[in-house]
Amino acid sequence: MRNLFPVLALSAAAALSATTAQASSNLVKNGDFELTSNGTSKQLNEGNYDRNDRTYLTDWSSKGYNFVLNGNNIDDTNAPTALALWGPNSYSGRGPQNGLGVSPTGGNVLAADWDYFPGPVTQQVSGLIPGQAYTLSFSYGAGQQVGFRGDNLVNYWDVSLGNSKQHTTSLANVSQGFTGWHQASMTFTATNSSELLSFMAKGSPSGAPPFMLLDGVSLVSAVPEPSTWGMLIGGLALLGFMARRRKG
Repeated sequence: MRNLFPVLALSAAAALSATTAQASSNLVKNGDFELTSNGTSKQLNEGNYDRNDRTYLTDWSSKGYNFVLNGNNIDDTNAPTALALWGPNSYSGRGPQNGLGVSPTGGNVLAADWDYFPGPVTQQVSGLIPGQAYTLSFSYGAGQQVGFRGDNLVNYWDVSLGNSKQHTTSLANVSQGFTGWHQASMTFTATNSSELLSFMAKGSPSGAPPFMLLDGVSLVSAVPEPSTWGMLIGGLALLGFMARRRKG
């Protein structure tokens, strides 16, 4: 029985870990913006029309001057349809060495201009439990489009889930600059089983064109689900029982 104790303890811990992971699955679809219908480094489509220089972002809706950029050429004007931002590779390396590059999660990046026809990027999130808290996390930054100059001292994301709204810490971006990638985490409490998640780029004053960047969007339960608590209590009870048996 003494040899069986660590095996049971590990089994209980493994079961609890698996249940917790399942309860913390990401409710946001295509949160890394990798799925598009017509390529990348293009403006996101809206309305009932289509053009070759536009694309649809799977599971998201867009209104405004918003783009999905390929992380490999986000700062490279050699890409034919790229909306290039100032960075190490801009103009084949002749741009400012401001550190702009791939996001922490890599791949595609969402870019939104808060000064020129601004509009939100949204997704209807399902599977929520009313009254339960959820943690929204994502990477964000700010950069300026190639060929333009001027400081953009206030840059942030307005974020909402249903009727609840929050905003990220504001980032100050100098002319032709890049703020670096930052990590945001905020907690929302669901009021319905399905709610609209919205990202809206905001800022002032304009040095033109000021682009907010976004990647790696994740929405997970902030508290263990009832099944997780049950597994935890059961596991602790089992460990307590085995500890008493060992003492006996």
